[in-house]
Amino acid sequence: MPKDGGIGASSKRREDIRFLTGEGNYTDDINLHGQAHVFFLRSDIAHGVLNSVDTSAAEGMPGVVKIFTGADFAEVGSIPCGWQVTDKHGEPMQEPRHPVLAEGKVRHVGEPIAAVVAETLSQARDAAEAIVVDITDLPAVVDMKQAVQEGAPKVHDDLTSNLCYDWGFVEENKAAVDKAFDEAAHVTTLELVNNRLVANPMEPRVAVGDYARGTGDHTLYTTSQNPHVIRLLMGAFVLGIPEHKLRVVAPDVGGGFGTKIFHYQEEAFCTFAAKACNRPVKWTSSRSEAFMSDAHGRDHVTKIQMALDADNNFTALRTDTYANMGAYLSTFAPSVPTWLHGTLMAGNYKTPLIYVNVKAVFTNTVPVDAYRGAGRPEATYQLERLVDKCAHELGVDPIALRRQNFITEFPYATPVAVEYDTGDYVATMDKLEEIADFAGFDARRKESEAKGKLRGFGVNCYIEACGIAPSNLVGQLGARAGLYESATVRVNATGGLVVMTGSHSHGQGHETAFPQVIAEMIGIPEEMVEIVHG
Repeated sequence: MPKDGGIGASSKRREDIRFLTGEGNYTDDINLHGQAHVFFLRSDIAHGVLNSVDTSAAEGMPGVVKIFTGADFAEVGSIPCGWQVTDKHGEPMQEPRHPVLAEGKVRHVGEPIAAVVAETLSQARDAAEAIVVDITDLPAVVDMKQAVQEGAPKVHDDLTSNLCYDWGFVEENKAAVDKAFDEAAHVTTLELVNNRLVANPMEPRVAVGDYARGTGDHTLYTTSQNPHVIRLLMGAFVLGIPEHKLRVVAPDVGGGFGTKIFHYQEEAFCTFAAKACNRPVKWTSSRSEAFMSDAHGRDHVTKIQMALDADNNFTALRTDTYANMGAYLSTFAPSVPTWLHGTLMAGNYKTPLIYVNVKAVFTNTVPVDAYRGAGRPEATYQLERLVDKCAHELGVDPIALRRQNFITEFPYATPVAVEYDTGDYVATMDKLEEIADFAGFDARRKESEAKGKLRGFGVNCYIEACGIAPSNLVGQLGARAGLYESATVRVNATGGLVVMTGSHSHGQGHETAFPQVIAEMIGIPEEMVEIVHG
């Protein structure tokens, strides 16, 4: 029977009334008194020496308030990376400076070279076209394996190479894993590409910077999944603004998918420019601009191998992955192919030995960061494709091979530093076969063939890691920013609760779900609970 209220009850989403009636408040809906508009002049080449940026003609054009170049940010901090990875030799990753506007070189198509602040967006765009940029083209490197070869063009001249880090996990397992492969009755090898992609949320990114000269208070309105991380990183590491003097507000967000977690150059620019111009400054990304300024996702090239004994039991797994970082390190980029990926390589299987190697590489491409699961889908894709290939080579049923190697006793400590407390993968597979009518598949396939069509049947098993905590653990793994949660509950004198939460919604329905939890725990009607976030 459906519940009348509380956790899990069926109810209409509170948020949808304003969204469906056009009453949502997105960042682009925010227009402050006296605001100016920004247009970024971006590089149209992947790699080159930035000889000069001549803004003289543009500065006198109608409506221009101020034009900024990299020289204006020489004393400003670098856009920070929020996670440090230590390589298999105990050395920290190579971490280049990531300027707000290009300094000395351009390193990927779309990197901002100059920013025009003008009374209107069209005036800013017109002035940007009058800026004369002198760039000497350099050879660009986009292939990861070529990027780490000796003599390859260096993305960052001050680094020793294009290799960000060479990570081994668990390094102590490597010798035993190699020995298991030497002794295996069968070895399956698979090489595959997890292609680069561009996130495409319904709402492009927007940033509005404001500055109150009388109090010294900064405000940034931004399209963000995580305004608290933006405030920490931008305030402490880029602009040097004390936390009590910087407010970051994220209103309604039209989709995020991970790409709106990170701190971007445009946010730092608008916050900086609002003070420099003594007026609010607004930037709204175009869709084509987003494709070369939003962090991309995935982009792995992997060789993965499974060792099996004579009875088709998995005995060892090893992977070698090249992971593209792009030209700079985005906020959580180093963690994605390592701690968010390597720890999931056991999947649902009792493989006793696992070794994961990841080489993160700089290339002349847009930076890559977390997208839709971030590392875990890549792990599942590799592992499940490999298991299917094992079954094909051995001539056995792929479902039967999975069943044979499922973890069945819990708690179970994987070889990649994760403990599963519970699970029943056999029961899940039973249910899958039932609802998919696997027994009737051959008949359906023959029916399709009679119509000149092909029909396939695919199976996928996976473990998903949702969230990453506690903070003291992720701090040991390299996290430099937050990863904790907080909530403040206020009881109103006239009745009802206001709950301020650090979790921000970008489509999940927090304003509907959170009151159910609170109402059930405290024993009050859901309509007495108001959720405030962002």
